[in-house]
Amino acid sequence: MKLRFLLAVVFLGLFARPLASQTRLPSVTLPDEPVVFNTLNQPQIRVSIVTRGLSHPWGMAFLPDGSILVTERDGHLRIIRDGVLDPEPIPGLPEVFTEARLAGLMDIAIHPRFADNGFVYLTYTKPTEPRRTVALARGRFDGSALRDVRDIFVADSWGGAVAGSRIVFAPDGTLYMTLGGAFGGRRDVAQDPSAHAGKVLRLRDDGSVPDDNPFVGREGYKPEIFSFGHRNQNGATIHPETGELWAAEHSTQGGDEVNVILAGRNYGWPLVSYGREYTGARVAERPWQMAMEQPVVLWVPSIAPSGLTFYTGDRFPNWQGNLFVGGMMTGRVPQTGHLERIVLNQYGEEVRREWLLADLKQRIRDVRQGPDGLLYVLTEENEAALLRIEPVTLQPPAL
Repeated sequence: MKLRFLLAVVFLGLFARPLASQTRLPSVTLPDEPVVFNTLNQPQIRVSIVTRGLSHPWGMAFLPDGSILVTERDGHLRIIRDGVLDPEPIPGLPEVFTEARLAGLMDIAIHPRFADNGFVYLTYTKPTEPRRTVALARGRFDGSALRDVRDIFVADSWGGAVAGSRIVFAPDGTLYMTLGGAFGGRRDVAQDPSAHAGKVLRLRDDGSVPDDNPFVGREGYKPEIFSFGHRNQNGATIHPETGELWAAEHSTQGGDEVNVILAGRNYGWPLVSYGREYTGARVAERPWQMAMEQPVVLWVPSIAPSGLTFYTGDRFPNWQGNLFVGGMMTGRVPQTGHLERIVLNQYGEEVRREWLLADLKQRIRDVRQGPDGLLYVLTEENEAALLRIEPVTLQPPAL
């Protein structure tokens, strides 16, 4: 027995470390020069770096003058003017808790009437006692700093330092805010109507509750809740025609989703799921149940979906109405991040998918359409970059 034990120790010492190291691939540096890719429906695209030097960015917002505000998970707000990243972060932010996985400064949105009021909205992990939570802050951006910053909504404390959050304004001026419900001791918190975790919230622009929210006045329900049964939603956008909220949600291994978020609906987590646990076991016995919403887009294996946007510009006419989704890792394999283009029919049903930027081997955190009609992408890396995607105009052959 002692000899067998010694042999096992030697075996582990010789082989365990090399086997473990196989999961850590060297990082891939983005090329300095623009890269041209062949794509479907749009013959070629050119991908170029707008700026480098960002650290784990989460979200971005375009200002009326064309500048771009970018949040970094470590609690910094940065600004890019004319393609140049200001080396100094914008001052005035609240204290941000960053000492946990997924914790930190997250999404950003500007008020629909930003030109009049200068309001900027941020979601972040708030260091409350005894546990952390997620808060929505609002301040006025004067071009150099955030002023009069205050929390206009603070979720109940449930240890939500690992809860992702996105914010997006609806056409009626209300604000949707996603709150993850994936981790911690209470996995079923996403089904608990008395808790904010694992929900989509709907708020007025001052953080108060709209009177027409689906659970207003209902005993045992938080009035801010718009929908529930969500795991971890890292993408949110408004459909340009219906005005409905579409949200991208992480499952575990497989079962990532894009959902159309409807008032008062239950999206199932963790009672139903197409995913498997990280051990390989199924999350749930059934992938669906009556009275629980099904996704409009599903990934098996998972791609860790992040930001998403509908393309509505005129620079890529053949991509109008397509949904673009950032992916950070496919099938838990490093360096498989990419951008997905999803073609939908007139009923919002999936017709086709195309992988873009996969050769760059970057984790993609966010994608937005710029005011110039081009697509802008944030990579999720230690040394991250903002990328610009533009069409390549093919020249006719010489006669």
